[in-house]
Amino acid sequence: MAYKCRAYPDPEQAAMLARTFGCVRLVWNKTLAARHARYHTTGESTSYRETDASLTHWKKTEELAFLSEVSSVPLQQTLRHQHTAFSNFFNKRARYPRYKSRDGRQSAHYTRSAFRMRSGQLWLAKTNRPLELVWSWPDIEQTTLDPTMVIVSREPDGRYFVTFAVDTDAPDPLPDIGHAVGVDLGLKDFAVTSDGERIANPRLLERKARNLARYQRRMAHCQRGSNNQRKAKGKVARAHRKVRNARQDFLHRASTRLVRAADTIVVEDLNVAGMVRNRCLARAISDVGWAEFRRQLEYKCQRYGRTLIVADRWYPSSKTCSSCGHLLSELSLSTRTWTCPACRTRHDRDVNAAKNILAAGLAASACGGDVRHSESSRVLSPVKQEMVPTADFRAAQPRG
Repeated sequence: MAYKCRAYPDPEQAAMLARTFGCVRLVWNKTLAARHARYHTTGESTSYRETDASLTHWKKTEELAFLSEVSSVPLQQTLRHQHTAFSNFFNKRARYPRYKSRDGRQSAHYTRSAFRMRSGQLWLAKTNRPLELVWSWPDIEQTTLDPTMVIVSREPDGRYFVTFAVDTDAPDPLPDIGHAVGVDLGLKDFAVTSDGERIANPRLLERKARNLARYQRRMAHCQRGSNNQRKAKGKVARAHRKVRNARQDFLHRASTRLVRAADTIVVEDLNVAGMVRNRCLARAISDVGWAEFRRQLEYKCQRYGRTLIVADRWYPSSKTCSSCGHLLSELSLSTRTWTCPACRTRHDRDVNAAKNILAAGLAASACGGDVRHSESSRVLSPVKQEMVPTADFRAAQPRG
């Protein structure tokens, strides 16, 4: 469990944290450049032990002796995180690690050897007084915290946060309801369930688009490196922060409501990375946060004893009749309702897709993937049903 709260460092602590963030960024970028150069020169990878030895050598040089002025723990944690990032890249779980920018979010990870908790107050290494915090959980006593790690971060808008990582017991699972629900994600409506419930798309970025454009124009007109540019960057960062916080709040509320309302939740495996290649829909797709919504569903279902099933992305849920299983040859995105030519059932496009996603997920979980519709003996498989010209074309098409 992690508890994130606002922090208010004094000028001395802010200066120390700024030096720490800068050293963390320097160690990450310098190590990443050395790894990249070595691999492309000799074809050899770099181990964590070698990067740790390089860090020790850098501290002894006159040019980088200032690395010893900050706590060594965040620097070593940076090396561990980069080693993990490369492992995820080579295992095809993440993309290639990128360089860190001074304009982005800054963070430093402190393990137990670099901080201490006294009477609910946080003391960081290389500081002379506790860091002022605002605790936001009245039902949890701050003095009883025993964190395994503390993460101090600074957002692009200048706000500081502290995250406490704490080992806790798993909560009691939610009571069984005996209900399963399929969820069809879209842009017109954020989500439509097999029960017919619609969750409206808040379109948060669209609401702030004009303000963001105005702030970005002002920033573009400022002289590079000036105080006015710094102030303009702060306004842009604050506007993005408001959109980000509102989106997170919306996704948490929607995912929590689904987890509480159903024992089994079935969602479609959307290729979001491919869909954002569509230039006309990239901003709208990025704004809704489908990937983050699925991530929240995954950990909340695991935490509260629910079941999450992911249906195959190529199953034609929108074009299949949920009553008899008839499969249409074509169905344009502009068609929101259609009548089945076989059984004459009139379908709402999104509700019908949600019903098919639920049937496909339950069938794949129970009997290996065959879907039998209620009023027909026709059997479909929740895998690709039709030939599509190329993989790039398929990836660029929005679903639902």
